[in-house]
Amino acid sequence: MSEEDKAKVASDALNVPVKLLKLCHEQSSAVVEFLPKCNPNITSDAKVAIHLLAGAGRAAYQTVLVNKPPADIDSDCKRILAELSKHEASVLEL
Repeated sequence: MSEEDKAKVASDALNVPVKLLKLCHEQSSAVVEFLPKCNPNITSDAKVAIHLLAGAGRAAYQTVLVNKPPADIDSDCKRILAELSKHEASVLEL
């Protein structure tokens, strides 16, 4: 494998989980915005979706860490994780 090919593999190994984390956040945000308009009979389903998306986002971040992201990408990922945590906390009725 050439050095160029190795660099592409390394880049993809970081970019794929970063993209997944961002997609989880995007979809979770959409569900949070939908909840106030949601049919009361399916609010629990929407809330479960938020929990699943937050969990998937955390799992993606774990893969990001394995790939030793630059500080700016890591900081952005941590910000997104914090927002996912807020989404989750907002739907828990403790």
